[in-house]
Amino acid sequence: MLAITPGKLTIGMVAGLVVLVFLLAISAFVSGSEVAYFSLSPAQHKQLLDNKSRLGRMAVHLLNLPDRLLATILITNNFVNVGIVVLSSYITSSLFVFSTPEWVALLIQVVAITGLILFCSEIFPKIYSSRHALSVARITAPGLVFFGKLFWPISSFLIYSTSIVNKRLIKHASNLSINDLSDALELTEPSLHEEKKILKGIVKFGNIDVCDVMKSRMDVIATEITSNYSDLLKLINTSGFSRIPVYENTLDEVKGILYIKDLLPHLDKPADFNWQALIRLPYFVPESKKINDLLKEFQNNRIHMAIVVDEYGGSSGIVTMEDILEEIVGEITDESDHEHLPYEKLDDNTYLFEAKILLNDFYKVLGLDDRIFDGIRGDADSLAGIILELRGEIPRAKDALVYKNLMFTIESVDKRRIKSIKVEVRTPRKNTR
Repeated sequence: MLAITPGKLTIGMVAGLVVLVFLLAISAFVSGSEVAYFSLSPAQHKQLLDNKSRLGRMAVHLLNLPDRLLATILITNNFVNVGIVVLSSYITSSLFVFSTPEWVALLIQVVAITGLILFCSEIFPKIYSSRHALSVARITAPGLVFFGKLFWPISSFLIYSTSIVNKRLIKHASNLSINDLSDALELTEPSLHEEKKILKGIVKFGNIDVCDVMKSRMDVIATEITSNYSDLLKLINTSGFSRIPVYENTLDEVKGILYIKDLLPHLDKPADFNWQALIRLPYFVPESKKINDLLKEFQNNRIHMAIVVDEYGGSSGIVTMEDILEEIVGEITDESDHEHLPYEKLDDNTYLFEAKILLNDFYKVLGLDDRIFDGIRGDADSLAGIILELRGEIPRAKDALVYKNLMFTIESVDKRRIKSIKVEVRTPRKNTR
């Protein structure tokens, strides 16, 4: 039977109780400050920056060193909580005599001390701080600065050792992140089809080169700089594009980009109108540039089109803002676009592709893993390029090639290039490893 007999209350016990209350207050102070500082909204952060008071400046200083702030909070809280546990155990053993087995008495002490710490030093302070983050951040700033100086050597060691571990973890994570995240997305709710496509695009966004999304020079609509104005207007009406590259002699010598909106005030001008004065400087990018970097450059320079050049300085094609965004959100069309798909679905497992389709788009249509051609791809960016890598020469019409679970049949060719390819998926589509 459980029996608890009160012990004698001495001056030492009273002093211990006072110290215990003080330690609980410090623990509540530190726990509350952790929630306050790390739950500040951008608007509240700005209020602290605009606050010129001493407390505001101290709080901003702590926020500018988040690693040291967190280390200080964790070290202080752990020291204080250990002190609370030791002191509570001593006071409980001195004030009460348990006439039960030792393990029962120990269990009672553990439950009582854990409950005391949770309610007094964790739950209540954190709830209050989450609702009054800004005021708590200001009030606790001097105390955190004090504890930061007190535990400076320990926190410095903790930050240094953590940074070493983080570097190793980040190094390993960077090798796995893209493929692992892509595989993880396959396990998500099937009904979230569109959301899954966008997330996959975001995951792979930083790993895609410009040459994977550009329009090749064979398909670029451009005008020669010597064209007269009437011929230019006919080209604009036929193409429907809002920007057209302007070249001299060949597309390897691009002189600028003509924005159609710049021509609007001059639509009634004669055929000899000097439209060349309206062209803007071209923006050149290499084939190997990542599209996430190019998107930032487009934003910073306020442009929507770039000329892609190869390693010899010749023009490979063009890339636009739309080409980049389509890698995330999918095909973008407007009222002026003509519905044209670079493929035709013949049955559930057979498709007829234009040979110039980019590999990125080919993967999306068939639901293939984008690593399927890694062993043979070389410099190929299109489906025709893959066929040439497999065959080693320009194939003849009706030639057939097999690679893994894909069967390619050449439907049409001309003297210099492949035009269309029939692709049969011989097994149910899935990610190819």
